[in-house]
Amino acid sequence: MRSTELVAAILEAAVRVLAEEGAARFTTARVAEKAGVSVGSLYQYFPNKAAILFRLQSDEWRQTGELMRSILENAAIAPLARLRDLVHAFVRSECEEAQIRIALADAAPLYRATPEAREARGQGERIFKAFMREALPEAPEPTRVLAGGLIMATMSTIAKQFSATPRSAVEIETYADALADMFCAYLSQAK
Repeated sequence: MRSTELVAAILEAAVRVLAEEGAARFTTARVAEKAGVSVGSLYQYFPNKAAILFRLQSDEWRQTGELMRSILENAAIAPLARLRDLVHAFVRSECEEAQIRIALADAAPLYRATPEAREARGQGERIFKAFMREALPEAPEPTRVLAGGLIMATMSTIAKQFSATPRSAVEIETYADALADMFCAYLSQAK
């Protein structure tokens, strides 16, 4: 097995262990067993379980950043339509990845204060700040900062709470529509 395939197999197994057994029962031995590799092979790429969890979280941060960028930087679409697309994509993603997100949150103290975590948060904030300048070009900077912070915090908190219970596609769509309507109404009056 080539190294990239082995790493992919280990990460896929780690996701399965997290989803099936949770963070409390997450061990390198369980991950190696699910991946069909020896613990020694796993340790060649990940020295401990914290390294595996950090890689999973780093991958999630990267994917979220790419998702935000691809939606919010698409100038061919009106800002409020982009915001609506982002809300739908974000809520859908939170629901699809709820088990893993919850398990990673349990392990967050292992990586929350790392430079990589700060950079991931900073990247998302920069993307959204640029979007808010476009969405509210006439608004004073403090208004844009307040609106952006409220939208990001609300979207994140509410989507996490909503995704804690399994949801149907119709429920996800309905909920995301309502959340997007609320944000769009807020930005329309903030102009």
